[in-house]
This record gives sequence, C-alpha cells and structure tokens, in this order.
Amino acid sequence: QVQLEESGGGLVQAGGSLRLSCAASGRIFSWYRMGWFRQAPGKEREFVAALSWSDDLIYYATSVKGRFTISRDNAKNTVYLQMNSLKPEDTAVYYCVARTAGWAKVPPDRGDVNYWGQGTQVTVSS
Repeated sequence: QVQLEESGGGLVQAGGSLRLSCAASGRIFSWYRMGWFRQAPGKEREFVAALSWSDDLIYYATSVKGRFTISRDNAKNTVYLQMNSLKPEDTAVYYCVARTAGWAKVPPDRGDVNYWGQGTQVTVSS
C-alpha cells in the first residue's frame, strides 16, 4: 500500500506562484511513477505532470508546460509541483498520484493511476 498526502494549496492571485508537496509513505519502489492530476469544477480529472523516482523522464500537460515544474526529493519520499504564472483556469483540486509501473501511455491517463491522494484545493483569482 502507498499513502499520499498533499499540502501547499491555497488562494493566489493570477500571475502568482504556489508549491505543492506530496509526501509518499508505505511500500515505495524506485520504479514507481509519481505525478499530479487536477480536477476543476464541472470538468474531468486531467493529467498535469509526472516523473519517476529513478530516472529523468518527466512529462507535462501542454497547458502547464513552461509554467509548472515537477521535482522529487528521494531522501524524503516527497514530490513537488512548483506552479508559476498561475492563471484562473488553473483553479482545481490537485491530486498526487502513484503508479506501480511505467505509464501505459503518454500523457498518462487517470485510469492508469494506482494510488490517489486526498487532493488539495488551488484557487487562482483574476
């Protein structure tokens, strides 16, 4: 089992920044993939960014590329999402996710996620 706990959400003005953290605990292996999805009101849950614990493969959704950065701290079993130049359309609940193998497709699909965090709200005001 893997437990994921997000933190760092909040309210920010457009153009501002936030950093989300995801602390992973339980049975974590180096080949696991980690990432972030988000869900805005009335919309489907969508992929944001992903990486693995052991290599340099990183994926971003087109909508966040160049503004968001995903990173990891292996010693702390923590994954981060640095979000810059935030827009009102980035408003959503952000979920940390884990997959126990390589992603089946790129960009990753929510159906391939094995574990979800409880989510953290990010609200960007205009």
